[in-house]
Amino acid sequence: MPQTPPQPYAQYPQPPQPAGGRRGRTVAVVVVVVLAVLAAGLGTWWWTRDGDEGPLAGRPRVTDARAGLSYGIPEGWERNDKKGGLIGAFTSSIASKGKGLADSAVEGSEEEGGGIVLAGRSGAVPESSLKTETERAARSNAEFFYPDGSSEVKESEATTVDGRPAHTTALTVRDGEGGTAHLRLTLVSVDGTRSAFLLGVATPGTDIGPYADKGPVDEKVVDEVVASVELN
Repeated sequence: MPQTPPQPYAQYPQPPQPAGGRRGRTVAVVVVVVLAVLAAGLGTWWWTRDGDEGPLAGRPRVTDARAGLSYGIPEGWERNDKKGGLIGAFTSSIASKGKGLADSAVEGSEEEGGGIVLAGRSGAVPESSLKTETERAARSNAEFFYPDGSSEVKESEATTVDGRPAHTTALTVRDGEGGTAHLRLTLVSVDGTRSAFLLGVATPGTDIGPYADKGPVDEKVVDEVVASVELN
């Protein structure tokens, strides 16, 4: 799998192309591969406190200087780049603790379900193209994380982030193994030269224990994090 950033002319957030092979079991496996920019000092981010509104009011925030945005950190979540950084497509990330994403990214783990949120930046996207590019990017990421699965749009709406035009798309993603994931992406047209995005994925639970239904784990929390996005 390429370990280089997307081309600077990219018009929307797009994951690196897979190198082939079966990786649909869990995003946890992908995260191990996807981890490689922050450790090199290419992504600057730090902790702040959330404001007084929204489900994450009063919680610490990630302020991502490279992407030019910030977002809330839910209780029980943590940065998941401790063992490395992120490839150029992403500039910061957090994940739920102990759910196979932050601590035990091992294929076959009994705790594969969980949530992850990744921020990044891309080229300019005009307001007229936001819907098309956001939906395209969401489907592209769903296909990357779950190459054996399928996805369908369950929500797609125009919005604003700190007065700037944006678009949010949410997908239901079937992982190809009987599980269902949830993906939400907000793409913001920051100015005439660049855009920024926040991508959240709630991965399927397992066949055992509290996640026996194999539905998306932490879906509500993932949505709350993505909804908390603000521009720096």
